[in-house]
Amino acid sequence: MKNRPCILASLLVALAPICAEADTSKTPYDGSWESLQEMPVPAWFDDGKIGIFIHWGPYSVIGYRKGGRGYSEHVPKLFYTDSKHYYPYMKKRWGATPPEFGYKDIIPEFKAEKWDPDAWAQLFAEVGAKYVVMTAEHHDGWANWDSDLTPWNAVDKGPKRDLVGDLGTALKKRGLKYAPSYHRERHQSFFTKKQYVVDAVPQDDISEEIKRVPEAASLYGPFGTSKQFVDDYVARWKEIQTKYQPDFLWMDDFPIYTRDGNNVRGGKAKPEVRYFDDQVRLMITDFMNDGAARGAEVYLNNKGANRNWPDGVGCLEKDNLKLKVIGPKWQSCTTFGTSFGYLANDKYKSVESIIHEMVEVISRNGNFLINIGPKADGTIPEPQVERLIAMGAWLKINGDAIYGSRYWKVSEQKDEALAFTTKGTKLYAIKLTPPGSPFTITGTAGWSENQVHGVRLLGCDAKVSWLMTPKGLRIIPPPNPGASQHAWSFEIRTDREQHHPNVIVDDASSALKGTKAVDLEGNSERKRRGPSK
Repeated sequence: MKNRPCILASLLVALAPICAEADTSKTPYDGSWESLQEMPVPAWFDDGKIGIFIHWGPYSVIGYRKGGRGYSEHVPKLFYTDSKHYYPYMKKRWGATPPEFGYKDIIPEFKAEKWDPDAWAQLFAEVGAKYVVMTAEHHDGWANWDSDLTPWNAVDKGPKRDLVGDLGTALKKRGLKYAPSYHRERHQSFFTKKQYVVDAVPQDDISEEIKRVPEAASLYGPFGTSKQFVDDYVARWKEIQTKYQPDFLWMDDFPIYTRDGNNVRGGKAKPEVRYFDDQVRLMITDFMNDGAARGAEVYLNNKGANRNWPDGVGCLEKDNLKLKVIGPKWQSCTTFGTSFGYLANDKYKSVESIIHEMVEVISRNGNFLINIGPKADGTIPEPQVERLIAMGAWLKINGDAIYGSRYWKVSEQKDEALAFTTKGTKLYAIKLTPPGSPFTITGTAGWSENQVHGVRLLGCDAKVSWLMTPKGLRIIPPPNPGASQHAWSFEIRTDREQHHPNVIVDDASSALKGTKAVDLEGNSERKRRGPSK
């Protein structure tokens, strides 16, 4: 193991830029939420539309979850919370159970021995992604980067290489933006008897594992939302920020903000949780100001049914989010199957449903962040590769309707299975069923014939006939719809700007109304409404 500096000293150095009294007169953000609410949406994010999410870590070794469905990346916790089921599974697979053999003992099997970061980056670029989000750390306490703050990192154990850094280098060669994602906000109660409480205490078998292997304390702990946990949380992100200069600060949702008697955005919080929120606010401020100092357009997300931050601070986001309206800038982190982490024999969505979901998300001012869950050896499961390639093939034909696009005055026309995007004076009508017969775009009712300069079908050389009717523009598709599959984009050239910025449902709570959430265990449930400020 390489020589590591004192962890306490590293923490103090890492925290200094955030906690010190700084002169903010020359920086864009002054440390307040009000200042952060003024952050712009970067052009690369608004125009890029398509991202790749990657959940990869020691939990990828397991590839299993009770029932064969759900978030497999939560199984390290479930080993201990559902020991009646998982201990027999562990005994059968590894020959032992906690406290003799626990999650920490699976880490040597996370080797990434077949991983080729350049091949990953090339694949992502070829399928049309414009940015990539990879787990730097999930809830389990494992660091996928070269960390000086914990021995439980990918350089000192497991793969013995800098996964975050190596992928970042490969992505930058291809001009892709990069976000090492950070999910540590739930770590302090991930291996505890109760979750999402301030004073969380470890599971008995976790305590015994630590007693037998003291080094395990820095993997499983610290436990509870203490100053120690918060300071370490900020220090780890600061280390990622300093070493890798991310384009995006991706954080998961913070359940403690609305649990155990807390309602942070409503002004009610225990002192430890208030300290957490204050330090994260300063952490975000430091990230945004650091980006400005580097001349980089950086951004972040605002995750959860109960949003982490005041509205306007980052893009709205939830797992598999499907807004029914055109909302404030948002992102759906979307799964191909039921899990984010690798799950053997997961049940996958069809290619058609994935493309339709992508189109619908983008038509409503969203970005489509599609997730892959690689195996522990660094290979991507074939069904996920197949779906990525199919997405890429569709985007190669229909990309003009996606990249750099903006929403129209309406996002859909259900009777004709149409979704709409715009780009300058062009309106794109994307048909989600085969265009075998004429159809009318009712949103164009009242247009005159001279407002339309022509219509073409992307991926098809045949002429597209059209005429204006009292009900709107009527399009007569060619007999052969061309090369596209699953969805067909009709480009309508007009004489005026087609984007309608005033149709957004600005209030995030209203935009989220009626959508479904995915809970922390990956089970569908009705959305829990949170405060809007």
